[in-house]
Amino acid sequence: MTDERPRHLLHAFSTFQLGGPQARFTELANALGPMFRHTIVAMDNRFDAGERLHASVNWTPMPLPVIKGGALANRGSFRQVLRKLQPDLLMSYNWGAIEWAAANLPSVCPQIHVEDGFGPEEARQQLPRRVWMRRALLGWARVPLVVISRQLEQTALQVWKLPASRVRFIANGVNVPDMLEPRRRDLDEGVIRIGTVAGLRPEKNIARLVKAFARLHARQPARLIIVGSGPLQADLQQLAQALGVADDVEFTGYLSDPATRLKDFDLFALSSDTEQQPIALLEAMALGMPVVATAVGDVPHILAGVSPGNTCPPDDEAFAQLMLRVAQARADWAGWSTKGHAVVSQSFAKSAMLAQWQALWSGLPSAAASV
Repeated sequence: MTDERPRHLLHAFSTFQLGGPQARFTELANALGPMFRHTIVAMDNRFDAGERLHASVNWTPMPLPVIKGGALANRGSFRQVLRKLQPDLLMSYNWGAIEWAAANLPSVCPQIHVEDGFGPEEARQQLPRRVWMRRALLGWARVPLVVISRQLEQTALQVWKLPASRVRFIANGVNVPDMLEPRRRDLDEGVIRIGTVAGLRPEKNIARLVKAFARLHARQPARLIIVGSGPLQADLQQLAQALGVADDVEFTGYLSDPATRLKDFDLFALSSDTEQQPIALLEAMALGMPVVATAVGDVPHILAGVSPGNTCPPDDEAFAQLMLRVAQARADWAGWSTKGHAVVSQSFAKSAMLAQWQALWSGLPSAAASV
């Protein structure tokens, strides 16, 4: 007689507001359904991303008292949670939840740590204290690490000095239509709709996008659609007002499914100071959308065979010049669309991502051995 009990996973996030890690988790949980039971903890006790979870997903948000800025001050209370719940697997995500790796030392339960990228404080270089903490809590404790970009993989091996046997790269995956639907090419009498999907936080540098858009807007009819919310929204709205483009800049605010607005874009723009493997960019390419982006994380590698000239350093002037040039290169958009769809279909399909994560969550020996 087999044990039909769903495996219990405890997921530790810095926040469960919608972002890249949370979007990927909800995609996985929705697809894998009742095979797993999920408990979610968030260092800020925000659980907004739960709106994306289907009714069939067995999940529980678990608010906890958290000492802010206390280094490892929460280790004892978090360890009590682990001992009480005894999850089959602890999943911790990014630096913001690194205290859970400390709480699980010595090991209470199996653990996998996931790294998706860095905040603005580590956009340019790694902070020495965090490097040593990662080496200690992940390396010395022999915690398997999953990274979602090749750049992060190199950081884990070369900077954090983690052994290759415990570092695994799993690409993000998105839904890819079998065939591209015809894109709107009349551009509404010449109006180019530029869009982005991002949290309005410093590292996303949406101000860079608004400034570049203002330059383009002065030359031709254009509209900017900014999908997402965050602490900088009021500042960005004031910037659009000051630049005289507020009437043609739409701030949608928080959307539970931001990908639904992608169909309204003619050109996808990514203006971040730091990224790894942005899901929204992959979703746009899957729909056959041309892309303009800063050369951060794996973005140059993703676009290498699609439109390698459509990236630039994370610099305001360089980004503005790039957007102006791409907007005038509409004859090339159809080719970029076809190539982008093919790249995402071959390397970033959701089915491949699901299979790899399902094996990890299930604790299969083959999956564990490869991390």
